[in-house]
Amino acid sequence: QVQLEESGGGLVQAGGSLRLSCAASGSIFSIDDAGWYRQVPGKQRELVVTSRKYGSTDYADSVKGRFTFSRDTDKNTVYLQMNSLKPEDTGVYYCNAEVIFTQDRVYRNRELWGQGTLVTVSA
Repeated sequence: QVQLEESGGGLVQAGGSLRLSCAASGSIFSIDDAGWYRQVPGKQRELVVTSRKYGSTDYADSVKGRFTFSRDTDKNTVYLQMNSLKPEDTGVYYCNAEVIFTQDRVYRNRELWGQGTLVTVSA
């Protein structure tokens, strides 16, 4: 079974930093396109950043210059470094990724979502 597991959320004061991690597990060959989304109660899930494995990385205007996406291909893990956090960054952050994995000796691809990790930024 392949899945994404997030970690790194928590409570931080405004101006602080957090680093979220999203690790793919199972018979993973690689992570291709990936991104982070966030959601607050009563609102739709919104895109924070999307990154193509061999292409561009695009950030929401609200996080440009403060958040940085990165990946470690050896660990099949993607990260979101969040600096200069603001109260409006509060929400549940979800990792989304297309993974390549092996099953029955065949390479397959699947889009996965993590379970979400809560980030709370106090004023």
